[in-house]
Amino acid sequence: MESQVDIAANLAHVRDQIAAACTAAGRAPESVELVAVSKTHGAAMVERAIAAGQRVFGENRVQEAEGKWPALKQAHGGLVLHLIGPLQSNKASHAVALFDVVETVDRPKIARALAREMDRQGRRPDCLIQVNTGEEPQKAGIAPGEADAFIKSCREDFALPVRGLMCIPPFDEEPAMHFALLREIAARNGLPVLSMGMSSDFETAVRFGATHVRVGTAIFGTREPYPPVAAPGVNPPAA
Repeated sequence: MESQVDIAANLAHVRDQIAAACTAAGRAPESVELVAVSKTHGAAMVERAIAAGQRVFGENRVQEAEGKWPALKQAHGGLVLHLIGPLQSNKASHAVALFDVVETVDRPKIARALAREMDRQGRRPDCLIQVNTGEEPQKAGIAPGEADAFIKSCREDFALPVRGLMCIPPFDEEPAMHFALLREIAARNGLPVLSMGMSSDFETAVRFGATHVRVGTAIFGTREPYPPVAAPGVNPPAA
């Protein structure tokens, strides 16, 4: 049960693991930002994480985030909210209004919709390009071979504030090669942010230069899976 999850202890443990991974990689612990993935968990669970000092969170769905985050942001200053799930163009206005970082820009239609809403609202959340490093047909993300051109288009054609890249490696493959590929694409495009690594592999991601790791289960415990929905691409529910 959610009430039995010791979120403060879990957060402390994950932070210790991140610090140890950074030390092993010769990096400063503060060079890696922990994004606590609170999707499917209610506001009460998020409040407990906030009480334990967590300020950066990730949500998978715009509609779910709209149900709990406006009140949380009003009640607590300094919170940063990342969209880590696939974005549909008809939700772009909501995403721009609510999120501080959109990690899943993956096709021209989304880039165009975000640019239009940023101009309309006068709000410019940071953007990450999601790269489908495993080229999995069921998963969202731009193909690695198309990433350079897409990054250039997002910057020049749509004037998006592109800060970095995000990936979700295939579940059944060694993640290191995918993290290395994402790092290579980011380096040649001068992008400083690498959002990669989840509960099962964030220590490896730190070794390959992750600046943000997305951890949910290790903090909040197990969650109920989402029901299937029609979407341009589907990111897995685990984080």
